[in-house]
Amino acid sequence: MNALLYLLPIAVGLGAVFAILFVKAVRSGQFDDLDDPPERILHD
Repeated sequence: MNALLYLLPIAVGLGAVFAILFVKAVRSGQFDDLDDPPERILHD
């Protein structure tokens, strides 16, 4: 039972860190698709 008192806050903290990093990467445009729009013009 004592292990839960240590592991649960660590797991929540790591989840929060990864969520913040993911949101930061999305806002900076890291996941923008730069290849598809120019090719889409050719297929129309």
